[in-house]
Amino acid sequence: MKQFPDPKKPLALLLAAALLFPFFAWAAVPEPLQPEEAAIAALSDEIIEDEITMAAAITPGIDLPVKSAILMDQASGTVLYAENENVQLPPASITKVMSLLLVMEAIDSGKIALTDKVTCSDTASGYGGSQIWLKPGEEMTVDELLKAAAISSANDATVCLAEYVAGSEEAFVHQMNQKAQELGMTGTTFVGSTGLDEAGHLSTARDIAIMSRALLEHPLILNYSTVWMDTLRGGETQLVNTNRMVRFYQGATGLKTGTTNGAGSCLSATATRDGLGLIAVVMGADTSDHRFAAARALLDWGFANFMQARLEPPENILPVPVTGGVETQVEVVCRPPQEGILVEKGKLEAITQDVILPETAAAPIGEGQELGSVAVCVDGERVAEYPIVAAAGVERMSFGRALGMLGSSLISMG
Repeated sequence: MKQFPDPKKPLALLLAAALLFPFFAWAAVPEPLQPEEAAIAALSDEIIEDEITMAAAITPGIDLPVKSAILMDQASGTVLYAENENVQLPPASITKVMSLLLVMEAIDSGKIALTDKVTCSDTASGYGGSQIWLKPGEEMTVDELLKAAAISSANDATVCLAEYVAGSEEAFVHQMNQKAQELGMTGTTFVGSTGLDEAGHLSTARDIAIMSRALLEHPLILNYSTVWMDTLRGGETQLVNTNRMVRFYQGATGLKTGTTNGAGSCLSATATRDGLGLIAVVMGADTSDHRFAAARALLDWGFANFMQARLEPPENILPVPVTGGVETQVEVVCRPPQEGILVEKGKLEAITQDVILPETAAAPIGEGQELGSVAVCVDGERVAEYPIVAAAGVERMSFGRALGMLGSSLISMG
């Protein structure tokens, strides 16, 4: 006899599915993006085309739509363009460049590790602003917190890192100000680690470029500052880089955005092309579009007008005569800087290198001891120099050594 399926079973399955669907749907929904992140994630090609058009119409020195700006060569620190670069302004979340720098130093020194687990405090959890909704007692690794701070500018993650490195945010801010003094950031005072508007929390475009350059000396930061999108908590928390140039500007390496009511829209934008690294800082733009267009215009202008020139060491550098040594002369070597030198495009033929060496050098001379230098000039103006060093050591001539050498000479003559 043919058997028919029990009609109750499909009904039971449908009922179970209806009851369980809300649970699975809730579990699969990722945490919402911050408003700025959502806007950036939804960027259209038309918006970027408008940004490129706006940037092309901007002439540095005439109509940058910002309160202050600077363009700096990453390798040498040479300032290529500046506008109100020493005016103190609120830096917003560009503050985190210094926070990230101190974290990088702590990692490099072995004080902390990327795999270390950090427990979120009540202070960090309730910090406000851009965040990844950390809960008190929640654990994340240093690596995960760096992702959140560098990519999504999360304040709660930044404070977690600050507390882990220094014990408290207050102690960390003290270290931030100490580092600023070491770097010569004379126009900067940090009050917090995140960049929220606070009385007296000020910096300058010049100082931001200086600390951006220092941060880029740590290659590890590029693992975070160049990331466009990522996730945390097994995919539940979405991260979108607040710096859209990471995705839409050729050679972009970072670095940090900043936006508050007091600061307006700010940006430290960094990029490298053909060995030339540039840092463009803009502060106080009235809109986010204006800050990106201004930074793009500065970088475009820099790459269009400057290049990194490789140097070859001068040929046939003569040995240096030695006085009072067991040898009468010492061979020398020189190694030009690997990164080369910054020059205006079209000036390669204007580069000259002048060898500067003493007439004599007194023993003892150590191997690698600096004896002179090579001066690099462009159109007769010195722009750089690098050392000339001894290729080998030369001992001082002693009475006993001289007597022994005389004896050996007499025997060989005999």
